[in-house]
Amino acid sequence: MKRKQPRRRLIIGAVIAGLITVGLLPVSAAGSAAAQAAERPSGGARAAAAADLARGKPIEASSTVFNFVARNANDGNTGTYWEAGGHPSTLTVKLGANADITSVVIKLNPDPIWGTRTQNLQVLGRDQAATGFTSLVARANHVFNPASNQNTVTIPVTGRVADLQLQFFSNTGAPGGQVGELQVIGTPAPNPDLTVSALSWTPASPVESDTTTVNATVRNTGTAGAGATTVNVSLGGVVAGSAPVPALGAGASATVPVDIGKRAAGTYRVTALVDPTDTIIEQDNDNNSLTAPSDLVVGQSPGPDLQVLGVESSPANPAVGAPVSFTVAVKNRGTTTSGATTVTRVAVGGTTLNTNTPAIAAGATTNVNVSGTWTATNGGATIVATADATNVVTETNETNNTFSRSIVVGRGAAVPYVEYEAEAARYQGTLLETDPLRTFGHTNFATESSGRKSVRLNSTGQFVEFTSTNPSNSIVVRNSIPDAPNGGGTEATISLYVNDTFVRKLTLSSKHSWLYGDTDGPEALTNTPQADARRLFDESHALLPTTYPVGTKFRLQRDAADSAAFYIIDLIDLEQVAPPSAKPAECTSITEYGAVPDDGIDDTAAIQRAVTADQEGAIACVWIPAGQWRQEKKILTDDPLDRGQYNQVGISDVTIRGAGMWHSQLYTLTEPHQAVGSINHPHEGNFGFDIDDNTQISDIAIFGSGTIRGGPGGAEGGVGLNGRFGKDTKISNVWIEHANVGVWVGRDYDNIPDLWGPADGLQFSGMRIRNTYADGINFTNGTSNSRVFNSSFRTTGDDSLAVWANRYVKNQSTDIAHDNQFINNTIQLPWRANGVAVYGGYGNKIENNLIYDTANYPGIMLATDHDPLPFSGQTLIANNALHRTGGAFWNEDQEFGAITLFAQSRDIPGVTIRDTDILDSTYDGIQFKTGGGALGVTVSNVKIDKSNNGAGILAMSGARGNAALTNVTITNSADGNIVTQPGSQFVITGGTTSAKAQKRTLANRW
Repeated sequence: MKRKQPRRRLIIGAVIAGLITVGLLPVSAAGSAAAQAAERPSGGARAAAAADLARGKPIEASSTVFNFVARNANDGNTGTYWEAGGHPSTLTVKLGANADITSVVIKLNPDPIWGTRTQNLQVLGRDQAATGFTSLVARANHVFNPASNQNTVTIPVTGRVADLQLQFFSNTGAPGGQVGELQVIGTPAPNPDLTVSALSWTPASPVESDTTTVNATVRNTGTAGAGATTVNVSLGGVVAGSAPVPALGAGASATVPVDIGKRAAGTYRVTALVDPTDTIIEQDNDNNSLTAPSDLVVGQSPGPDLQVLGVESSPANPAVGAPVSFTVAVKNRGTTTSGATTVTRVAVGGTTLNTNTPAIAAGATTNVNVSGTWTATNGGATIVATADATNVVTETNETNNTFSRSIVVGRGAAVPYVEYEAEAARYQGTLLETDPLRTFGHTNFATESSGRKSVRLNSTGQFVEFTSTNPSNSIVVRNSIPDAPNGGGTEATISLYVNDTFVRKLTLSSKHSWLYGDTDGPEALTNTPQADARRLFDESHALLPTTYPVGTKFRLQRDAADSAAFYIIDLIDLEQVAPPSAKPAECTSITEYGAVPDDGIDDTAAIQRAVTADQEGAIACVWIPAGQWRQEKKILTDDPLDRGQYNQVGISDVTIRGAGMWHSQLYTLTEPHQAVGSINHPHEGNFGFDIDDNTQISDIAIFGSGTIRGGPGGAEGGVGLNGRFGKDTKISNVWIEHANVGVWVGRDYDNIPDLWGPADGLQFSGMRIRNTYADGINFTNGTSNSRVFNSSFRTTGDDSLAVWANRYVKNQSTDIAHDNQFINNTIQLPWRANGVAVYGGYGNKIENNLIYDTANYPGIMLATDHDPLPFSGQTLIANNALHRTGGAFWNEDQEFGAITLFAQSRDIPGVTIRDTDILDSTYDGIQFKTGGGALGVTVSNVKIDKSNNGAGILAMSGARGNAALTNVTITNSADGNIVTQPGSQFVITGGTTSAKAQKRTLANRW
């Protein structure tokens, strides 16, 4: 059916409405009288007694086009609208609980630019106890006319429903249904409404040796009885205990005691949440929690208390085989002297060092120079320092005597956690193992698992149990649970037992996993379920109520109440997380600007005010305290010149510090990541920071809510940190998760030419980047002299680390990405593309990294695709270890080596590969790929073992150039040691140290 008006008029109308929304056009430009009239409630006295129950509630559609998504239909703004992708289509709003409905109001933009249209639709509803919808108002035509009814239709409805659905069959003005605003007029039906009305604790002033009970008064303020449920008590956002709540009649209340155990001295924010798993259908699910107006203060018990504050090693980053000595800082934080000679112990890499330590006065700190040394081993180790190791002193707190941290030796990052593989643990379940080709993209769980193995739990009682080798008070679980039948993810619990005692439920989610389709195009996958799926795993993390010592058994068990159809456990991380850091004296807290932790309300404005104050010199440092802080807009600099549609001016001269990545956490709920209020480019998202110059950020977490790369309307996952970065910028100890890209460094010159300032001397360290839909950290647009050091990456959806010397720079002859370094990083499980990639430039180095389990691409790749500026000088690949890397991609037609060099269109000269181990590759160990350019490579002191489906070194038929080999050892290669395909112009000189180095030709495999 033809539209009554051109499509472009609809889009122009939406743009005008958007300009009105952000204040760029006067309201009169869109007809303020009509707009105001359309917003008046209809329905006479009866409607006045009722209310719009749909505003801001969860809303979903069967389809959408462009940016006209479902949430536009109940955002209170007729200038935004939902449009379906065709007929029939549905728009469903979830009220949360039953309501008695009197009418449904459907609005379109009242501006006359919207021509008259007739929509044929039906109104349906679903009771809170029902599974299916029933018809409330039969299918009929409804005319929307800006002149006669201000584009508003009111449909009388009689019914009691929790979900209301509009089903559209035709629209004379567009190919799909359209709604600018949906109002559901009615009153809440009788239902319970649970609240926490008061909090207290006994004893009122506890000390560390006391067991504390929090008393939560739970009240049912609703109009119907509530069944039995539970109440959780959290301290600083971490669940500390729970207790059952009895059934409560309407108006009834009960005081529920919740045991939170013994707590270390300190100040705790106390919050109680009733019905935490939403088992009770309530009139209002948003009022179930209460935070006590005053904090719980736990005092120090009288007596001595020895605590390890830290351990230093000398040298800090030793070479393999070097002797390492240690100094341990031991404090007596107690009220009396320790009164005896104690033993201070350091255990590292199988070595135990003991030193006698004299008595320490109350409040004093002693630096203990530990006797003896440890010989550094490749790959590093965990240092565990213990005060009073032989338990001579009776202390008021025996749980804080141990401190652990990692030490960097040789390759990889010194991560503060220890990783435990499910297949190496004790388990009752099904071991999943990948196929010989490690096939990817067809719902292959084992291929996407660390070590290409994981454990599946199908039945109640099945478990995976890990025995710890490090003290820990936190856990991260890499897992997979099923998607929802129609996509969008589900949540389910799994039970955590410690030494056979139940500790808590961990909540797992599939919201951020499960992408579908058989395409390898980066932006062509979907969240709509299909037969073929990938990106199957995600992670859940939790702080635990206490520190558990070495030898503790952590069991993840499927109990009767754990409802997922299956659980796949890949690995866990156990970490000893330090307490929240105190605010530095020079910093000013974001709470001074109005931010409130853990309340679920957007704190962006307060954070932006604090950052702007720092940038303008009013304060010296921005402090983000411990807590959950909601952020729904990118932090940047207001652009007074208003250049372009989006504000892309980053912050400069700013310092932002947090209490630790486990404690100071920014998060967003908005999904997809579109720019809110047009403040930033949609692909860069509505969270994190835009950085232009001289910015320091440390000890925070940035959690996005992305679910796809390049979804409908450009609904990408956003970027945690992006911008020009400039000079003197340093980022350390920042955790970024569920973003499209963790960090994107660079902007095109023509973006804002007068702000051109590529990153120079940029430093990243201690980064923890997880579960992205594209790159981890990408250096581009002339980035130079910059480094990523001692950082970890897991499950990135494109290159975990990359240098892209792109052409979108001010001067292509000088603004070439150069002298960047990726050193001592650990990279695991990129589910798309490479572990490390370099596209053009010179002087770039890839050193001392550990790279594991790429799903489909090389562990390391040098390439001239993506149209980079030329390679020149030297590119160094040195002292790396690659485990189970390479794979098949692009319709499974291209088989990539563990290290692949691809001179697609330009030469790649000056490549050095040395002192590297390439182990258990899926295809070739080193691959010289067909391309139009020539390669110049030297390879020395390299070990290649077990190329499962390929050669040790392969020169493909269309490869050009040469490689010189020195001291190269190749063993256990399926297709031979050195293989040159027919027609290749690539020359390999030298040989291997294998007993009989094979040099033969092999037909093209693809």
